[in-house]
Amino acid sequence: MVGAGAAGLAAALFARRAGARVALLESTDNPGQKILISGGGRCNVLPSRFSPELFVSETPRLATNLLKSWRLEAVASFFSEELGVPLALEEETGKLFPASQRARDVRDALLREAGRAGVELVREARVVEIARSPSGSLSAAAQGGRSYTGSAVVLATGGLSIPRTGSDGAGLEIARRLGHRIVEPYPALTPLRTAEADHLALAGVSLPVTISVEASGSARAASASGGFLFTHFGYSGPSVLDISHHLVRTPGRSARIRWTAAPDSDWDRRLREAPGNAAAAGVIAKFLPDRLAELLARTAGAARPLTVSHLSREARARLVESLTRMRLPVSGHEGYSRAEVTGGGVALDEVHPATLQSRRVAGLFFCGEILDAFGPIGGHNFLWAWVTGRAAGLGAAKGALSPAGSS
Repeated sequence: MVGAGAAGLAAALFARRAGARVALLESTDNPGQKILISGGGRCNVLPSRFSPELFVSETPRLATNLLKSWRLEAVASFFSEELGVPLALEEETGKLFPASQRARDVRDALLREAGRAGVELVREARVVEIARSPSGSLSAAAQGGRSYTGSAVVLATGGLSIPRTGSDGAGLEIARRLGHRIVEPYPALTPLRTAEADHLALAGVSLPVTISVEASGSARAASASGGFLFTHFGYSGPSVLDISHHLVRTPGRSARIRWTAAPDSDWDRRLREAPGNAAAAGVIAKFLPDRLAELLARTAGAARPLTVSHLSREARARLVESLTRMRLPVSGHEGYSRAEVTGGGVALDEVHPATLQSRRVAGLFFCGEILDAFGPIGGHNFLWAWVTGRAAGLGAAKGALSPAGSS
Protein backbone atom coordinates (compact mmCIF):
# COMPACT_ATOMS: atom_id res chain seq x y z
CA MET A 1 0.00 0.00 0.00
CA VAL A 2 1.40 3.40 -0.96
CA GLY A 3 -0.03 6.37 0.92
CA ALA A 4 -1.40 6.40 4.48
CA GLY A 5 -4.22 8.86 4.00
CA ALA A 6 -7.90 8.03 4.41
CA ALA A 7 -8.11 5.70 1.40
CA GLY A 8 -4.73 4.07 2.04
CA LEU A 9 -5.51 3.34 5.68
CA ALA A 10 -8.82 1.76 4.69
CA ALA A 11 -7.16 -0.28 1.94
CA ALA A 12 -4.43 -1.54 4.25
CA LEU A 13 -6.87 -2.51 6.98
CA PHE A 14 -9.24 -4.42 4.72
CA ALA A 15 -6.41 -6.15 2.86
CA ARG A 16 -4.91 -7.30 6.16
CA ARG A 17 -8.26 -8.46 7.46
CA ALA A 18 -8.57 -10.52 4.29
CA GLY A 19 -5.33 -12.30 5.14
CA ALA A 20 -2.76 -10.42 3.09
CA ARG A 21 0.60 -9.40 4.48
CA VAL A 22 0.59 -5.60 4.26
CA ALA A 23 3.23 -2.90 4.39
CA LEU A 24 1.81 0.63 4.29
CA LEU A 25 4.32 3.12 2.91
CA GLU A 26 3.79 6.77 3.88
CA SER A 27 5.88 9.59 2.40
CA THR A 28 5.67 11.75 5.54
CA ASP A 29 6.26 11.04 9.22
CA ASN A 30 2.63 11.87 10.10
CA PRO A 31 -0.03 9.67 8.44
CA GLY A 32 -3.54 10.90 7.75
CA GLN A 33 -2.80 14.62 7.78
CA LYS A 34 -5.84 15.51 5.68
CA ILE A 35 -8.02 13.66 8.17
CA LEU A 36 -6.54 15.79 10.95
CA ILE A 37 -7.17 19.15 9.27
CA SER A 38 -10.56 18.37 7.73
CA GLY A 39 -13.72 19.98 9.01
CA GLY A 40 -11.80 22.58 10.97
CA GLY A 41 -10.15 19.83 13.00
CA ARG A 42 -13.40 17.93 13.54
CA CYS A 43 -13.33 15.64 10.44
CA ASN A 44 -16.60 15.38 8.55
CA VAL A 45 -16.41 11.58 8.32
CA LEU A 46 -19.48 11.04 6.13
CA PRO A 47 -22.57 12.71 4.70
CA SER A 48 -25.85 11.63 6.27
CA ARG A 49 -27.42 11.08 2.85
CA PHE A 50 -26.08 9.13 -0.13
CA SER A 51 -26.00 11.49 -3.13
CA PRO A 52 -23.98 9.90 -5.95
CA GLU A 53 -25.46 12.33 -8.49
CA LEU A 54 -23.40 15.09 -6.86
CA PHE A 55 -20.07 13.50 -7.80
CA VAL A 56 -18.01 14.94 -10.64
CA SER A 57 -16.22 12.55 -12.99
CA GLU A 58 -15.62 12.04 -16.68
CA THR A 59 -17.56 8.79 -16.19
CA PRO A 60 -20.15 9.55 -13.49
CA ARG A 61 -21.96 6.22 -13.96
CA LEU A 62 -18.81 4.32 -13.01
CA ALA A 63 -18.34 6.55 -9.96
CA THR A 64 -21.92 5.88 -8.88
CA ASN A 65 -21.50 2.13 -9.25
CA LEU A 66 -18.36 2.22 -7.14
CA LEU A 67 -20.07 4.20 -4.40
CA LYS A 68 -22.85 1.61 -4.25
CA SER A 69 -20.37 -1.16 -3.43
CA TRP A 70 -20.44 -0.28 0.28
CA ARG A 71 -23.66 1.18 1.62
CA LEU A 72 -23.48 4.43 3.53
CA GLU A 73 -25.15 2.83 6.55
CA ALA A 74 -22.52 0.08 6.58
CA VAL A 75 -19.69 2.59 6.39
CA ALA A 76 -21.14 4.50 9.35
CA SER A 77 -21.44 1.24 11.27
CA PHE A 78 -17.81 0.44 10.49
CA PHE A 79 -16.73 3.60 12.29
CA SER A 80 -19.11 3.43 15.22
CA GLU A 81 -19.06 -0.31 15.90
CA GLU A 82 -15.76 -1.62 14.54
CA LEU A 83 -13.46 1.35 15.14
CA GLY A 84 -15.18 2.62 18.26
CA VAL A 85 -15.76 6.10 16.81
CA PRO A 86 -19.45 6.96 17.31
CA LEU A 87 -20.76 9.53 14.83
CA ALA A 88 -23.00 12.50 15.56
CA LEU A 89 -25.29 14.24 13.06
CA GLU A 90 -25.00 17.98 12.65
CA GLU A 91 -28.65 18.71 11.90
CA GLU A 92 -28.12 22.04 10.18
CA THR A 93 -25.72 20.69 7.55
CA GLY A 94 -26.51 16.97 7.41
CA LYS A 95 -22.87 16.11 8.14
CA LEU A 96 -21.65 13.25 10.31
CA PHE A 97 -18.77 14.07 12.67
CA PRO A 98 -17.14 11.98 15.38
CA ALA A 99 -19.19 12.47 18.53
CA SER A 100 -16.02 13.73 20.22
CA GLN A 101 -15.70 16.45 17.52
CA ARG A 102 -12.01 15.54 17.26
CA ALA A 103 -10.51 14.59 13.89
CA ARG A 104 -7.57 12.99 15.66
CA ASP A 105 -9.89 10.34 17.09
CA VAL A 106 -10.78 9.24 13.54
CA ARG A 107 -7.16 9.10 12.36
CA ASP A 108 -5.93 7.41 15.51
CA ALA A 109 -8.69 4.79 15.43
CA LEU A 110 -7.75 3.82 11.87
CA LEU A 111 -4.06 3.62 12.77
CA ARG A 112 -4.79 1.66 15.93
CA GLU A 113 -7.00 -0.88 14.15
CA ALA A 114 -4.52 -1.25 11.29
CA GLY A 115 -1.73 -1.88 13.79
CA ARG A 116 -3.84 -4.35 15.74
CA ALA A 117 -4.60 -6.20 12.51
CA GLY A 118 -0.89 -6.46 11.72
CA VAL A 119 -0.33 -3.75 9.11
CA GLU A 120 3.31 -2.67 8.99
CA LEU A 121 3.47 1.13 8.76
CA VAL A 122 6.64 2.52 7.16
CA ARG A 123 7.00 6.28 7.56
CA GLU A 124 9.02 8.65 5.37
CA ALA A 125 9.03 6.22 2.48
CA ARG A 126 8.25 8.29 -0.61
CA VAL A 127 7.68 5.92 -3.51
CA VAL A 128 8.95 7.27 -6.83
CA GLU A 129 8.65 4.28 -9.16
CA ILE A 130 6.75 1.03 -9.58
CA ALA A 131 7.96 -1.66 -11.92
CA ARG A 132 7.63 -5.37 -12.63
CA SER A 133 10.47 -7.32 -11.04
CA PRO A 134 12.22 -10.24 -12.80
CA SER A 135 10.24 -12.67 -10.64
CA GLY A 136 6.97 -11.25 -11.93
CA SER A 137 6.04 -9.42 -8.73
CA LEU A 138 5.74 -5.64 -8.47
CA SER A 139 8.53 -3.55 -7.04
CA ALA A 140 8.07 -0.15 -5.41
CA ALA A 141 11.20 1.99 -5.27
CA ALA A 142 11.35 4.63 -2.54
CA GLN A 143 13.71 7.55 -2.15
CA GLY A 144 16.87 6.70 -0.29
CA GLY A 145 17.42 3.43 -2.14
CA ARG A 146 14.79 1.36 -0.35
CA SER A 147 12.66 -1.01 -2.37
CA TYR A 148 9.63 -3.18 -1.60
CA THR A 149 8.20 -6.06 -3.58
CA GLY A 150 4.92 -7.88 -3.51
CA SER A 151 2.30 -9.49 -5.68
CA ALA A 152 0.11 -6.37 -5.45
CA VAL A 153 0.54 -2.63 -5.01
CA VAL A 154 -2.23 -0.20 -4.08
CA LEU A 155 -1.61 3.42 -5.04
CA ALA A 156 -3.44 5.69 -2.59
CA THR A 157 -1.19 8.72 -2.93
CA GLY A 158 -3.93 11.32 -3.39
CA GLY A 159 -3.76 14.10 -5.94
CA LEU A 160 -2.24 17.56 -5.75
CA SER A 161 -4.41 19.34 -3.20
CA ILE A 162 -2.87 20.73 0.00
CA PRO A 163 0.66 19.61 -0.93
CA ARG A 164 1.99 20.26 2.58
CA THR A 165 0.20 17.06 3.65
CA GLY A 166 2.25 14.98 1.23
CA SER A 167 -0.01 15.13 -1.83
CA ASP A 168 2.55 16.07 -4.44
CA GLY A 169 1.19 14.23 -7.49
CA ALA A 170 3.84 11.50 -7.41
CA GLY A 171 1.26 8.74 -7.75
CA LEU A 172 -0.34 10.41 -10.76
CA GLU A 173 3.03 10.61 -12.49
CA ILE A 174 3.74 6.95 -11.72
CA ALA A 175 0.36 5.99 -13.18
CA ARG A 176 1.01 8.11 -16.26
CA ARG A 177 4.41 6.53 -16.86
CA LEU A 178 2.82 3.09 -16.61
CA GLY A 179 0.52 3.98 -19.49
CA HIS A 180 -2.70 4.94 -17.72
CA ARG A 181 -4.92 7.64 -19.16
CA ILE A 182 -5.09 10.59 -16.79
CA VAL A 183 -7.99 13.05 -16.85
CA GLU A 184 -6.08 16.33 -16.59
CA PRO A 185 -6.02 17.29 -12.89
CA TYR A 186 -7.36 20.62 -11.63
CA PRO A 187 -8.02 22.22 -8.22
CA ALA A 188 -11.54 21.55 -6.94
CA LEU A 189 -13.41 22.76 -3.87
CA THR A 190 -11.09 25.73 -3.76
CA PRO A 191 -11.73 29.34 -2.64
CA LEU A 192 -12.07 32.00 -5.33
CA ARG A 193 -10.28 35.32 -5.72
CA THR A 194 -11.50 38.78 -6.67
CA ALA A 195 -9.77 42.04 -7.58
CA GLU A 196 -12.73 44.17 -6.48
CA ALA A 197 -11.64 46.39 -3.58
CA ASP A 198 -15.25 46.91 -2.44
CA HIS A 199 -15.68 43.14 -2.07
CA LEU A 200 -12.35 42.66 -0.30
CA ALA A 201 -13.40 45.32 2.19
CA LEU A 202 -16.28 43.05 3.27
CA ALA A 203 -13.92 40.37 4.66
CA GLY A 204 -15.66 38.50 7.47
CA VAL A 205 -19.23 39.03 6.23
CA SER A 206 -21.06 35.74 5.77
CA LEU A 207 -24.56 34.61 4.76
CA PRO A 208 -26.33 31.80 2.88
CA VAL A 209 -26.58 32.34 -0.89
CA THR A 210 -27.07 30.60 -4.22
CA ILE A 211 -24.37 30.91 -6.89
CA SER A 212 -25.08 30.00 -10.52
CA VAL A 213 -22.80 29.65 -13.53
CA GLU A 214 -24.13 29.90 -17.04
CA ALA A 215 -23.67 27.24 -19.68
CA SER A 216 -20.44 27.62 -21.66
CA GLY A 217 -19.73 25.55 -24.76
CA SER A 218 -20.21 21.91 -23.78
CA ALA A 219 -20.36 22.81 -20.08
CA ARG A 220 -23.85 22.83 -18.63
CA ALA A 221 -25.27 25.48 -16.33
CA ALA A 222 -24.83 24.70 -12.64
CA SER A 223 -25.63 26.14 -9.24
CA ALA A 224 -24.70 25.65 -5.60
CA SER A 225 -26.37 26.86 -2.41
CA GLY A 226 -24.99 27.24 1.08
CA GLY A 227 -22.78 29.45 3.20
CA PHE A 228 -20.82 32.28 1.57
CA LEU A 229 -17.91 34.15 3.16
CA PHE A 230 -16.13 37.30 2.03
CA THR A 231 -12.40 36.91 2.68
CA HIS A 232 -9.31 39.09 2.44
CA PHE A 233 -8.58 37.57 -0.99
CA GLY A 234 -12.08 36.90 -2.33
CA TYR A 235 -14.73 34.35 -1.48
CA SER A 236 -15.05 31.07 0.38
CA GLY A 237 -17.70 28.98 2.10
CA PRO A 238 -19.61 25.87 0.99
CA SER A 239 -21.43 27.47 -1.95
CA VAL A 240 -18.17 28.88 -3.34
CA LEU A 241 -16.21 25.66 -2.93
CA ASP A 242 -18.92 23.53 -4.52
CA ILE A 243 -19.18 25.76 -7.60
CA SER A 244 -15.46 26.55 -7.93
CA HIS A 245 -14.47 23.72 -10.27
CA HIS A 246 -16.73 25.12 -12.99
CA LEU A 247 -14.82 28.40 -12.89
CA VAL A 248 -11.42 26.74 -12.53
CA ARG A 249 -11.94 24.59 -15.62
CA THR A 250 -13.39 27.43 -17.71
CA PRO A 251 -11.73 30.71 -16.67
CA GLY A 252 -13.87 33.74 -17.40
CA ARG A 253 -17.11 31.82 -17.14
CA SER A 254 -19.84 34.07 -15.76
CA ALA A 255 -21.06 33.50 -12.20
CA ARG A 256 -24.07 35.18 -10.66
CA ILE A 257 -25.17 35.27 -7.04
CA ARG A 258 -28.58 35.42 -5.38
CA TRP A 259 -28.11 36.94 -1.95
CA THR A 260 -31.42 35.72 -0.52
CA ALA A 261 -34.09 33.21 -1.50
CA ALA A 262 -36.60 36.02 -2.13
CA PRO A 263 -37.61 36.36 -5.81
CA ASP A 264 -37.48 39.59 -7.84
CA SER A 265 -41.15 40.32 -7.17
CA ASP A 266 -40.66 40.25 -3.40
CA TRP A 267 -37.75 42.66 -3.51
CA ASP A 268 -39.56 44.97 -5.90
CA ARG A 269 -42.57 45.01 -3.54
CA ARG A 270 -40.43 45.62 -0.46
CA LEU A 271 -38.82 48.63 -2.08
CA ARG A 272 -42.08 50.05 -3.41
CA GLU A 273 -43.95 49.60 -0.12
CA ALA A 274 -41.21 50.95 2.17
CA PRO A 275 -41.76 54.41 3.73
CA GLY A 276 -40.76 57.09 1.27
CA ASN A 277 -38.14 58.54 3.59
CA ALA A 278 -36.48 55.15 4.19
CA ALA A 279 -32.96 54.76 2.84
CA ALA A 280 -32.79 52.15 0.10
CA ALA A 281 -29.79 50.52 1.80
CA GLY A 282 -31.71 50.48 5.07
CA VAL A 283 -34.56 48.50 3.50
CA ILE A 284 -32.08 45.90 2.24
CA ALA A 285 -30.26 45.80 5.58
CA LYS A 286 -33.37 44.35 7.23
CA PHE A 287 -32.59 41.11 5.35
CA LEU A 288 -28.84 41.26 4.71
CA PRO A 289 -25.71 42.29 6.64
CA ASP A 290 -25.39 46.07 6.82
CA ARG A 291 -22.08 46.34 4.97
CA LEU A 292 -23.32 44.13 2.15
CA ALA A 293 -26.55 46.12 1.92
CA GLU A 294 -24.52 49.30 1.53
CA LEU A 295 -22.39 47.73 -1.21
CA LEU A 296 -25.40 46.47 -3.17
CA ALA A 297 -27.15 49.83 -2.93
CA ARG A 298 -23.99 51.62 -4.04
CA THR A 299 -23.47 49.20 -6.94
CA ALA A 300 -27.01 49.89 -8.14
CA GLY A 301 -26.59 53.65 -7.78
CA ALA A 302 -28.87 53.76 -4.74
CA ALA A 303 -26.45 54.41 -1.89
CA ARG A 304 -27.22 56.37 1.25
CA PRO A 305 -28.73 58.84 1.76
CA LEU A 306 -30.90 58.10 -1.30
CA THR A 307 -34.41 57.32 -0.09
CA VAL A 308 -36.89 54.90 -1.58
CA SER A 309 -39.12 57.73 -2.78
CA HIS A 310 -36.26 59.05 -4.91
CA LEU A 311 -35.56 55.71 -6.60
CA SER A 312 -36.41 55.79 -10.28
CA ARG A 313 -37.97 52.68 -11.83
CA GLU A 314 -34.66 51.97 -13.54
CA ALA A 315 -32.67 52.34 -10.32
CA ARG A 316 -35.07 50.06 -8.47
CA ALA A 317 -34.72 47.45 -11.24
CA ARG A 318 -30.91 47.66 -11.00
CA LEU A 319 -31.10 47.21 -7.26
CA VAL A 320 -33.38 44.18 -7.56
CA GLU A 321 -31.00 42.70 -10.12
CA SER A 322 -28.07 43.23 -7.73
CA LEU A 323 -30.00 41.35 -5.07
CA THR A 324 -31.09 38.39 -7.16
CA ARG A 325 -28.55 37.87 -9.96
CA MET A 326 -25.53 40.04 -9.38
CA ARG A 327 -22.43 39.12 -11.36
CA LEU A 328 -19.79 37.79 -9.00
CA PRO A 329 -16.47 39.38 -10.00
CA VAL A 330 -14.10 36.39 -9.90
CA SER A 331 -10.50 37.02 -10.92
CA GLY A 332 -9.00 33.61 -10.14
CA HIS A 333 -8.76 30.90 -7.51
CA GLU A 334 -6.55 29.71 -4.66
CA GLY A 335 -5.28 26.65 -6.53
CA TYR A 336 -4.04 23.42 -5.02
CA SER A 337 -2.65 25.07 -1.91
CA ARG A 338 -6.15 25.52 -0.50
CA ALA A 339 -8.18 23.13 -2.67
CA GLU A 340 -9.87 20.45 -0.60
CA VAL A 341 -9.61 17.89 -3.40
CA THR A 342 -8.12 17.32 -6.83
CA GLY A 343 -10.42 17.01 -9.82
CA GLY A 344 -9.39 14.63 -12.60
CA GLY A 345 -6.96 11.78 -12.06
CA VAL A 346 -6.71 8.18 -13.22
CA ALA A 347 -9.68 7.59 -15.53
CA LEU A 348 -12.20 5.22 -13.99
CA ASP A 349 -12.40 3.16 -17.18
CA GLU A 350 -8.72 2.33 -16.63
CA VAL A 351 -9.59 0.13 -13.65
CA HIS A 352 -11.80 -2.91 -13.09
CA PRO A 353 -14.88 -1.59 -11.29
CA ALA A 354 -15.21 -4.42 -8.75
CA THR A 355 -11.58 -4.48 -7.55
CA LEU A 356 -10.05 -1.20 -8.81
CA GLN A 357 -7.21 -3.19 -10.35
CA SER A 358 -5.50 -1.53 -13.28
CA ARG A 359 -6.50 -2.78 -16.72
CA ARG A 360 -2.93 -2.10 -17.85
CA VAL A 361 -0.75 -3.43 -15.03
CA ALA A 362 -1.80 -6.63 -13.32
CA GLY A 363 -1.49 -6.41 -9.56
CA LEU A 364 -1.67 -2.59 -9.46
CA PHE A 365 -4.69 -1.02 -7.74
CA PHE A 366 -5.89 2.56 -7.24
CA CYS A 367 -8.12 4.18 -4.63
CA GLY A 368 -9.08 7.56 -3.24
CA GLU A 369 -8.31 10.99 -4.65
CA ILE A 370 -5.93 9.66 -7.31
CA LEU A 371 -9.01 8.46 -9.21
CA ASP A 372 -11.12 10.74 -11.41
CA ALA A 373 -14.04 11.52 -9.11
CA PHE A 374 -14.87 13.94 -6.33
CA GLY A 375 -17.98 15.03 -4.51
CA PRO A 376 -19.17 18.23 -2.83
CA ILE A 377 -18.13 19.23 0.65
CA GLY A 378 -19.96 17.55 3.48
CA GLY A 379 -18.19 14.21 3.86
CA HIS A 380 -18.69 12.96 0.31
CA ASN A 381 -14.97 12.80 -0.44
CA PHE A 382 -14.24 10.84 2.70
CA LEU A 383 -17.04 8.48 1.65
CA TRP A 384 -15.22 8.05 -1.67
CA ALA A 385 -11.96 7.36 0.18
CA TRP A 386 -13.47 4.75 2.51
CA VAL A 387 -15.43 2.96 -0.23
CA THR A 388 -12.66 2.84 -2.82
CA GLY A 389 -10.04 2.04 -0.18
CA ARG A 390 -12.03 -0.97 0.95
CA ALA A 391 -12.58 -2.14 -2.64
CA ALA A 392 -8.91 -1.83 -3.57
CA GLY A 393 -7.73 -3.45 -0.33
CA LEU A 394 -9.99 -6.45 -0.77
CA GLY A 395 -9.06 -6.65 -4.45
CA ALA A 396 -5.35 -6.66 -3.64
CA ALA A 397 -5.63 -9.12 -0.77
CA LYS A 398 -4.26 -11.98 -2.84
CA GLY A 399 -0.88 -10.32 -2.69
CA ALA A 400 0.50 -7.40 -0.72
CA LEU A 401 3.79 -5.55 -0.38
CA SER A 402 6.51 -7.01 1.80
CA PRO A 403 9.89 -5.43 2.52
CA ALA A 404 12.70 -6.60 0.28
CA GLY A 405 15.40 -4.76 2.17
CA SER A 406 17.43 -1.73 1.21
CA SER A 407 19.71 -1.55 -1.74
